[in-house]
Amino acid sequence: MDQPELIKIFTGIRRSGKSVMLELIQMDLRAKGIPQSNMLIFNFEDMNLHEFKDPKILHDHLKAKINDIKGRAYLFLDEIQEVNNWETCINSLRVNSNADIYITGSNAKMLVGEYITLLAGRYIETRIYPFSFMEFHTALNEKIEGISVSEAFKLYLKQGGMPFLANQGLSQNDAKQYLRDIYASVVIKDIMKRNSFRDVDLLDRIIMYVLANTGKTFSATSIAKFFKNERRTVSTETILNYLKACEEAYLFSKISRFDIPGKKILTVNEKYYVADHGLREAVYGFNERDIELVLENMVCLELLRRGYNVTVGRIENKEIDFIGRRNGDIIYIQVCYLLASQETIEREFGILNSIADNFPKFVVSMDELNFSRNGIQHKNIREFLVSEI
Repeated sequence: MDQPELIKIFTGIRRSGKSVMLELIQMDLRAKGIPQSNMLIFNFEDMNLHEFKDPKILHDHLKAKINDIKGRAYLFLDEIQEVNNWETCINSLRVNSNADIYITGSNAKMLVGEYITLLAGRYIETRIYPFSFMEFHTALNEKIEGISVSEAFKLYLKQGGMPFLANQGLSQNDAKQYLRDIYASVVIKDIMKRNSFRDVDLLDRIIMYVLANTGKTFSATSIAKFFKNERRTVSTETILNYLKACEEAYLFSKISRFDIPGKKILTVNEKYYVADHGLREAVYGFNERDIELVLENMVCLELLRRGYNVTVGRIENKEIDFIGRRNGDIIYIQVCYLLASQETIEREFGILNSIADNFPKFVVSMDELNFSRNGIQHKNIREFLVSEI
């Protein structure tokens, strides 16, 4: 038997495209001559597979199926976190079966804890994000041939990058309902149920607070004070637990602040960005009113999507929206809606001018005119999202 291969794990928020990724891998395997009969495909959200949520029953079933296959088997296991102690089953199959294993999960908690140590060093995790603007425009163009970049961006601004929406071309009302359904599924299945939370109203209020303050620095203490003003007492520990659960469900990405002169990560007043700005519009609204925050969200997710380690920069009392680090390279980015006045131009370019290194620096906005100066590149948001950075 061949040496066991690394397990491929795809993670990300629900409906971000993990299942589609498995389908694309299956298509590639068939194109290489692997017969469909060698592929075992399970989606554990299917109620018909309820009995297989027991890892021993699942193991024995898959082992028997693998033994009946001539040559290598290919396992595709969707939403594996629904299986109790799934790691024990998968590790045994990895060691004792001639199988190449691909799995998906919608909760980061599946990759922590005592059981996952069984797979330490034996898996590769790939984070799947909703469509980038480039991917969204490409998919949309197949439905609406010839749609312009600016028209596609207006739609992207409202409904975000969930792949189903770009591929189906739903009406705005239907798109919002689809996104609200995703939100409800994330809240109920990946946050409430997996963490045994009982106060769904409190969770919803915390999420709405974060959505309202996307891209703004705040702390659990500031949320607790906000609730106190509404005559509701909530401990900071409870708020932190709820925020952590939202991160684990991939609803939010927490971005730390980095003190540039001191070269250290600051551990208070982080920023949170939502996994898809379309979800923000669907459940909170006001994307057009809060457009600068939404543009920041787009840029942050684009950097994460491209493999950057992202922080918010600080120099004394001034802030740089994003510092991206990847393979030893660094980029600095300021995001604003419009460079509508000389004061705004001086503010956005001035903070970048104060950084004494030669790494690329960008100001990103909705402006059509190019305001590049002093080696700092100015890019329209649409251009930035489709360019190589």
